[in-house]
Amino acid sequence: MKRIFLFLATNFAVMLLISIVFKLLGIEGVLAQNGVDLDLGGVLVFSLIVGFSGSIISLLMSKHMAKSSMGVYVIEHPANPTERWLVETVYRLADQAGVGRPEVGIFDSPQPNAFATGANRNSALVAVSSGLLQQMSKDEVEAVLGHEISHVANGDMITMTLMQGVVNTFVMFFATVIGHVVDRVVFKNEEGHGPAYYITSLISQALLTLLATMLVMWFSRWREFHADAGGAELAGREKMIAALRRLQQASEPEDLPDQMAAFGISGRATRGFKELFLSHPPLEDRIEALQQMR
Repeated sequence: MKRIFLFLATNFAVMLLISIVFKLLGIEGVLAQNGVDLDLGGVLVFSLIVGFSGSIISLLMSKHMAKSSMGVYVIEHPANPTERWLVETVYRLADQAGVGRPEVGIFDSPQPNAFATGANRNSALVAVSSGLLQQMSKDEVEAVLGHEISHVANGDMITMTLMQGVVNTFVMFFATVIGHVVDRVVFKNEEGHGPAYYITSLISQALLTLLATMLVMWFSRWREFHADAGGAELAGREKMIAALRRLQQASEPEDLPDQMAAFGISGRATRGFKELFLSHPPLEDRIEALQQMR
């Protein structure tokens, strides 16, 4: 119920904000004076539907897609001591965090990685790679699991969905408005939509999506620091630091599918402009943040 309220409140806030801005700036009057017969309310509603539909569908299908795309083997009945320890550890951490016990799985990959996904914090999936179990100690694996459980407890899956839906709405709305203005004002097209509308809308969508991606990735990186802190609280700060240092020693992490990449334990490392498009902060920054944590 809380998440439904958050979803509805976010939709309302987006519509209210855009309406207020356009009213204060008198944009509707300016558009009318220039012959731009655009129903901003209708465009906004359409943009909301398109902007949130893909994100919501992706969230609802996230567990199924994760299992199929990553080949996750869900542990229903532990077949060996490692699987038994893994399930028991995830359940214990989930109980500590106050969330429902998630499904626990393993996917085949030589690189150490893990992710959490699911549309509900009480019905999530936590999966680890075979490489993570092979290359890390139990204390380090426990810290990684604590990090992923923190993603679940913080509601990061639904929060990222709302964030993506909001930016998708803004991209669609403003690209449509810009395309319409250029078509009517610059190219003086009076009926229907001319080529200028479609070309300008596509270019605007591409540029606005680039900016929106930077915003979403900034939020993702900020959220990673919180998941590290949560993992430190659940498993212990020294274990969390040790796990991140172990990841530093590993080779370049294998990319997870887009819908799970933001919830993995680590991502690709780079500096400079490319860092703006990373879902995870550099590991050295995360370690430093944990060392300074009280």
